[in-house]
Amino acid sequence: MQISTGDREGDGTVQEIHRTAIVTGASRGIGAAIACRLARDGFSVVVNYKNDAQAANSVVQAISQLGAHAVAVRADVADYSEVVKMAEETVERFGRINVLVNNAGIVRDALVQSMTEEEWDEVIDTNLKGVFLCSKAVLKTMRKQRAGRIINIASIVGQQGRRGQANYAAAKAGVIAFSKSLAQELAPWQVTVNVVAPGFTETAMTGCLTEQARVKILERIPLGRLCLPEEVAGMVSFLASREADYISSQVFNVDCRVV
Repeated sequence: MQISTGDREGDGTVQEIHRTAIVTGASRGIGAAIACRLARDGFSVVVNYKNDAQAANSVVQAISQLGAHAVAVRADVADYSEVVKMAEETVERFGRINVLVNNAGIVRDALVQSMTEEEWDEVIDTNLKGVFLCSKAVLKTMRKQRAGRIINIASIVGQQGRRGQANYAAAKAGVIAFSKSLAQELAPWQVTVNVVAPGFTETAMTGCLTEQARVKILERIPLGRLCLPEEVAGMVSFLASREADYISSQVFNVDCRVV
């Protein structure tokens, strides 16, 4: 699939200008895979992280080896002042924001009866409020450009629920509903909003599964393996491409489980 290096202006013409993507939570796992894939597609990439500067800089190095531009930017997605600063730094450095991928997420698993208020708030603040704040921070730029893509990473857990993840499921379900509403608000400015909902994916999160839990999950997956971060990145790549110009307010599952 060929990715255009141009951008569509308000009159519908395509101008050959630089394209820039912000990927939150991009220091590892799915976020790192997305950042590298978009770099291969010709984007300059802002690699957002909160805590692990070393890991974020490793992703920047990997992107540099691909011949693309990248910079690591620290920002807590649950802090509006920090994400506004990240958006402003992106525009100052690269001139525009073409794509925002809201990927940052955490888990604090517990049964509802034993889940603390802090565990609930932490997950909602990062996984749902963070999507709202980061999206809000780029809207002025995208509306001015009359072009942009917001791609939010949810989860099949937000559609089906999962025992011990009520906070995570609620946040990811909220991401889906938020995305559908935002897509309607931004359509007049040619800004699309879509959701990618991965199934169980080979990341640090699933790496903590017990062998018994892993076997139980794999029994419901006809392909006999978990999803790879690069496969999620492939869907994001498509939604960031010219081929997805007419797609908005949709949810794309990267999954093959038998429900």
